[in-house]
Amino acid sequence: MRRLPLSPLNVTLALVLAAVVPQQAFGPPTTQQTGAAAAQVPQPPAPTAAPTETTQIPLDIFQVPDGLEVTLWAATPLLRNPTNIDIDRDGRIWVAEGVRYRSHHARQPEGDRIVVLQDTDGDGKADSTHTFVQEPALIAPLGVAVIDNKVVVSQPPDLIVYTDIDRNLRFDPAVDKREVLLTGFQGINHDHSLHSVTVGPDGKWVFNAGNTGGKFTDKSGKTFLSFGAYRDGPVGPFKNPNDPAQWAGKPSDDGHVYVGGFTVRMNPDGTSAEIIGFNYRNSYEQSVTSLGDVFQNDNDDPPACRVSWVMEYANFGFSSNDGQRSWQADRRPGQSVPVAEWRQEDPGIAPVGDVYGGGSPTGNVFYENGALGPSFEGTFFAADAGRNEIFSYKPARQGAGFALDRKVAITTNVKQQYAGSDFVMGSAGVTRAIETLFRPSDIAVGPDGALYVSDWIDQRVGGHQDLDDTLSGAIYRIAPKGFVSKVPKFDSATIDGLITALRSPAINVRAIGFEGLKARGADAVNAVAALLQDPNPYMRGRAIYLLYQLGPEGQKRAGTPESQTDPTLRITAYRAMRRANLDIMPVAARLARDTDPGVRREVALSLRDQQPAAATIPILVDIARGYDGKDRSYLEAWGTGATGKEPALYDQLKRDLGIKDALSWPPTFAWMAWRLHVPAAVEDLTARAQSSQLSLADRRLAMDTIAFVNDPAAAKAMLALAAPEGPLREPATLWLLNRVSGEWADYGLRAELKTAGIYDPDTITLKEIVTPTPAADLPDLSVDEIVKLTGDAARGKTTVARCLMCHAIGGTGAELGPALDGWGRGKSADVIAAAIVRPSAEIAQGFDGIEIKTKDGLTIQGILIKQGDPLIMRSMGNVTQLIPADRVAARPRRMKESLMMSAAQLGLTPQDVADLVAFLRAN
Repeated sequence: MRRLPLSPLNVTLALVLAAVVPQQAFGPPTTQQTGAAAAQVPQPPAPTAAPTETTQIPLDIFQVPDGLEVTLWAATPLLRNPTNIDIDRDGRIWVAEGVRYRSHHARQPEGDRIVVLQDTDGDGKADSTHTFVQEPALIAPLGVAVIDNKVVVSQPPDLIVYTDIDRNLRFDPAVDKREVLLTGFQGINHDHSLHSVTVGPDGKWVFNAGNTGGKFTDKSGKTFLSFGAYRDGPVGPFKNPNDPAQWAGKPSDDGHVYVGGFTVRMNPDGTSAEIIGFNYRNSYEQSVTSLGDVFQNDNDDPPACRVSWVMEYANFGFSSNDGQRSWQADRRPGQSVPVAEWRQEDPGIAPVGDVYGGGSPTGNVFYENGALGPSFEGTFFAADAGRNEIFSYKPARQGAGFALDRKVAITTNVKQQYAGSDFVMGSAGVTRAIETLFRPSDIAVGPDGALYVSDWIDQRVGGHQDLDDTLSGAIYRIAPKGFVSKVPKFDSATIDGLITALRSPAINVRAIGFEGLKARGADAVNAVAALLQDPNPYMRGRAIYLLYQLGPEGQKRAGTPESQTDPTLRITAYRAMRRANLDIMPVAARLARDTDPGVRREVALSLRDQQPAAATIPILVDIARGYDGKDRSYLEAWGTGATGKEPALYDQLKRDLGIKDALSWPPTFAWMAWRLHVPAAVEDLTARAQSSQLSLADRRLAMDTIAFVNDPAAAKAMLALAAPEGPLREPATLWLLNRVSGEWADYGLRAELKTAGIYDPDTITLKEIVTPTPAADLPDLSVDEIVKLTGDAARGKTTVARCLMCHAIGGTGAELGPALDGWGRGKSADVIAAAIVRPSAEIAQGFDGIEIKTKDGLTIQGILIKQGDPLIMRSMGNVTQLIPADRVAARPRRMKESLMMSAAQLGLTPQDVADLVAFLRAN
């Protein structure tokens, strides 16, 4: 990495003068919302006037990869509050604006805008802007995609397609077409909502939504449901279209249960939709490669943001599988936050990928070809606005999955002193330092092969908050030094022109080539087949996908999956066969014995919905023989392929592998039994869990497998394991308490728990635990004075013991707030000091206190780790209580105050706090 020369860290102020603003920028809306949708959107009051000074980030504080430079392509007033961008065939950048973001929904009653920016004189900077569409229904939309003359806007509850019939780049309802392609998405004016569309190499449209969820019906008439334990409403006077409590855990029309955030793949006309990944928290966007792989980033609760490869049909673990419980409710003793939050020790959950800690992940893009050069081909760029960074990954195939090694590619915050984000005390952690104002909201590749990054520019990001009333925004270009943008022109009426489009670095421009060449049929085969000789594997992938859509001759020229010497292209060809709706079963039977685990993985995934199901069993048995006992991606793909046929596969596998004695299971079979968790295995699993001949780890694996079997026999077996003399008594008891109001609620378990003396609500004695109210005469500690003191980390290590009533460190202490191991790393001294001195000013995300009042007058404050009956509450001092639901007087109340006592309450002096700050920053 090369550090660009530094200049003073000053904010550049620019006066927004009407004379320099294009007429359309703040003028009347291009069009108004019409019909029923307009009636559904409340009209907010008139906005107040915004300040006239805007912010620009000095370019010389950016760090970029060696050989590249960052230039300012556009800034306010040409655009405002950019949430998402896309780039069209001529290099124009289309921007979704969020002027009405969250609490500011009344700021612009005529609606948010989709604006079009252009560099008309070729000097590398935009000089023209105009409004494509503006309407009251647009309330901080989080996605825009430009696919030829179709502009797709992601605006809950709708996925809207504006077709620019006359191609004049302005939506006119008298000429152009507005269609709600799909509707029913939650999250109006909410971060965890509908995101942008990307066109895959198969011509399919791909988009995702956050975990506010949705209930939508595709144009084929199939209805899909996906709701989880997160039930947040809209921000502002809006109404979501669905009641999550009614639909969470219910199957979609395809027979599968989806929960939380999800990814959809469908035809461009909205038919044949599939959910290809689910149970995210809030993946902001996805990238689809020309080999058919999908990568994304996902937000966290406490610090556990992740970047992941989206294995087809995979469950990513944020909510319980029935959509009723948060991860905190199911967290098991000893599990770290990332393991628990993403349920990495549960069967049926995809590997997490790269967990990098706190942040606010936003847009991303996969770079395949263009001006950056061959060394960047195959790079996944992922923006994180909370960290002022853009990461780069070169995903490398590893077994049946991918290795994701992270680098910081672009940043303004080289010292990583983060501020103004949820993981660094939110609004209370705002420092106004210029290096923390870079808030990359999206990143895209232009048809000229350069990277373009949109910047939200704000002191605060996340938590549905923003502080910048100037609506500042920018777009930067990252390209080789001295780069001159040259956008290839092409004639889409010719095959040569369409090939140029298919070769474009800009993914949605490639869709023009794909659709045009597909329409040419056999006439396009030779031209497309020529790409098979390209040294770039992504060009070859584009060719393979398209050739499989061009009839028998195209399929012959592409080659069968087995004919590909590169396993990556075997996977690509097999995927292309599936998208062409060809009979894959004969090929699947052969590829199930392929030498490459990634190829076998792909076969397994393809069998999920294959009929007749019985025909898939021998293939799945062959794939099972290739399992090494360690590759989690392989095991999960195999389990996904077994969906709906687990009992038959278990029986067949047991016979074919000669498994007889329960205590002699090979490790591979033990893990496969865990993944399938069928009732037929309970007897053997119980024997393994109770056997002193096996290691404690093997016994616990058997017990955990039983916990995921939804059958009365499993509940009975777990009761046996909870016997007083057993070594698994404690974890088995926790499983019983977890399942009694969930998956095993109908198995008569309550009476059994009472008889066994494990849980008898009539005999439970509750203890009142409340965070002490600060005394009126406590000293007022000054953060400004504290940061002037020199802290001693060694003394701080001793002082931190006072924090263990609420925090854990080194595996010791309570969990009413974030674990302190590594918590202070990268945070400024004033942010840490403020958190200690004023804990209620900003409560860490995921650690809101809950207050329960019982019918006998007790008040219990803490973290509610399980709802239902019984509730489980963890309070100060790590005291955990089971609270029978019929003892609760009123609905649990979310507290405004922190559960953590202030520094003054703990008797800390300013020097004590300074010592703590020094220790936490070093720890």
